[in-house]
Amino acid sequence: MNTAMEELNTRCLGCEACPLGKTRTKLVFGDGNPDTNVLFVGEGPGEQEDLQGIPFVGRAGQLLDDMLKMIDLDRSRVYIANIVKCRPPHNRDPQPEEREACLPWLRQQIDIIDPKIIICLGRIAATSLISENFRITRQHGQWFDVDGRRLLAIYHPSALLRDVAKRPDTFTDLREIRSEIRRLCPEMYT
Repeated sequence: MNTAMEELNTRCLGCEACPLGKTRTKLVFGDGNPDTNVLFVGEGPGEQEDLQGIPFVGRAGQLLDDMLKMIDLDRSRVYIANIVKCRPPHNRDPQPEEREACLPWLRQQIDIIDPKIIICLGRIAATSLISENFRITRQHGQWFDVDGRRLLAIYHPSALLRDVAKRPDTFTDLREIRSEIRRLCPEMYT
């Protein structure tokens, strides 16, 4: 972790801007390489993430690791964060006010990382970062230019665990992601 990210993480540890900060076991700030050009953003921590303080370590995280391997990457080459840094009760979707309270932390992470590409993992991340009207079933795999960055959303790994019929679309989306990373960030594959 670089110094700016460490300082931000330390400040975030004390956050109680929404009720989730009072009920968390551990803050789930982010994981990976803060000097990368590729950022993956999910919606929020689940039970295992809350216990370990690391994003995507449960079953969905194992699938995300497999997905990264499919595009010749791993966690050491990308950064993984979430819209909210604390687990919503019973793994429910983060509420709008929780997302709004936590988005400044993610925006600061984005400023520090300065990625060329952001991959939204699921609907919540896409509606928070691409467009509030984003429809994951219709718009997954499409590139959007937002604030000088390339953004694309794919189905959340947990959705792929629940519905394997979505996996072929995700495989196509992953190939598109690899192609765009090779185009904009060729150093990721050297």
